[in-house]
Amino acid sequence: MRIGDLGSINEKYEMFINFSQSNDIDGEFTFSAKDNLTSIDYESTAGSKILEGYKAPFDATPIKRMREAGGALIGKTNMDEFGFGTFCTNSAFGIPKNPFDLNRSCGGSSGGSACAAAVLDDHVSIGVSTGGSIVCPASFCGVYGLAPSYGRVSRYGLIDYGNSLDKVGLLSFKASDLRRYLPIISGKDPHDPTSYVQPELKLGRKKLKSVAIPKEAVEGDGISKDVMEYFEKSLEMLRSMSIDVEYISMPTLKYSIPAYYVIATSEASTNLARFCGMRYGQQDGDLTLKFDDYFTSFRSKYFGDEAKRRILLGTFTRMVGYADRYYNKALQVREAIIADYKEQFKRFDAVVTPTMPFISPRFDDISMMSALDSYKADFLTVPPNITGMPHMSAPCGYSDGMPIGLLFTSDHWNEDILIDAAERWDSAFDVRHAEVKV
Repeated sequence: MRIGDLGSINEKYEMFINFSQSNDIDGEFTFSAKDNLTSIDYESTAGSKILEGYKAPFDATPIKRMREAGGALIGKTNMDEFGFGTFCTNSAFGIPKNPFDLNRSCGGSSGGSACAAAVLDDHVSIGVSTGGSIVCPASFCGVYGLAPSYGRVSRYGLIDYGNSLDKVGLLSFKASDLRRYLPIISGKDPHDPTSYVQPELKLGRKKLKSVAIPKEAVEGDGISKDVMEYFEKSLEMLRSMSIDVEYISMPTLKYSIPAYYVIATSEASTNLARFCGMRYGQQDGDLTLKFDDYFTSFRSKYFGDEAKRRILLGTFTRMVGYADRYYNKALQVREAIIADYKEQFKRFDAVVTPTMPFISPRFDDISMMSALDSYKADFLTVPPNITGMPHMSAPCGYSDGMPIGLLFTSDHWNEDILIDAAERWDSAFDVRHAEVKV
C-alpha cells in the first residue's frame, strides 16, 4: 500500500487505516518509507512498472534500524519513478495529491512521504533526496523535511538513482521528530562504505546564530511574489530570534542546475542498466529476440517517459568524446560549489533561501510545463544536494491556503544546527495542521 497514492483522498486514506489494522501492526511508534527503500513485507517498486510485484528478501538499513528501535512500518509511500521528478506526476501507480488542495501536486519525488507526514498524526516518514526530493515535498505539504549529510544514513537497501547524490532523510509534521529519529537511522553500516566517513552524530553541540542569504538565489524574477513576501517575513522573524542575517554572493550557484542534471542522469543511466528483463525487473519478454532487440523492447514497455529521457541524456554525457565535455566538467563545477559554500561557513552557521520558488502548482499547470521548466524549478534545492550538505525545509507561511517552505543549509555533518533551527522555528511559527483537507 502506498500512503501517498491519494486519488480520492478519503477513500485511500480509509483503505490505508483498514489495511494497517488488518495486519495487526504494533509498535512504540509508526513510520512509513519511500518506495525505493526495500522491505521484507511490502513491495519495493521505486514507482516503476518494471519492479511491480517485487518483494525484497531484506530490509533497507534505515527501515531495519527503525524497526529495532520499536517502530512499526505501516506502508510504503508513492514517488516519482526512480526519483525522477519534481511534482510526483511520474509514478506508474497513480499521482499523489496535495492534502491541502487535491488539485495540486504534493511535490517530488518523495511526494507520498510528505502526504503521510501531513495527514497522519504522530507519524514520521523516511524519504530519499537526490536533488531536493525531501525538502520540495516538505515545502509543498507544510511539514518539516531533513536531508542529512551524504553518508550520514546508510543507503544499503536503496534502489539507487544517483550514487554520489542519494541521501536518506526524514519528513514529519513535528520538528521534534527530527531530533528523535535521526540518531536512530544514522551511523556506520558495514554494507555501505560511504557511511564510514561520518563523525559521531552529536545533537545539541551547535546552535544557529547567523545565516547568509545568497543574492544569486533570491534576486531576479525566478521566485514568485508571494514566496518572496513570506521569505522576507521569515528573515525578520529570524532577526527577532537574535539570529544575524546577512546577504552575501555565491556566484557558483547559477551553474548548479546544469551540473546536477549531467551528474544525476549519468549515474541514473548506469544504475538503470541492470533492469534489462533478465536479472532484475519484470521478466516476461520475448526470449527468441536478439539481446539488443529484447533489451530495447522490454525497457520501452516498462519504463516511463521521464525515465527514458534521463537514461538517454545520461548515456550521451558519458559517451567517449563527450565525457570530458560534460560529465567531468560537471564534477569540477560541483567542487567549485562546495568551495563556495565552505567559504560562507567560515562566517555563518547556515545558508537560507526559500525552499521552492512557488507554491504547489495545479496539475493542469504542470501538464503544460516542458521538461526543462520542471528541471529549472529545482534551482533552490539542487545546490545543497549536489554538495552533499545537510539541509532542512521548515514551513514559513501560507499563500492561497498552500504552504511555503524555508530552506536551511549547513556545513557537512552539522545536522545539529538544522535541528536547533527547526525546533526554535517551530516554537515561533504556527504550523496550521487544520488546513489539511481530510
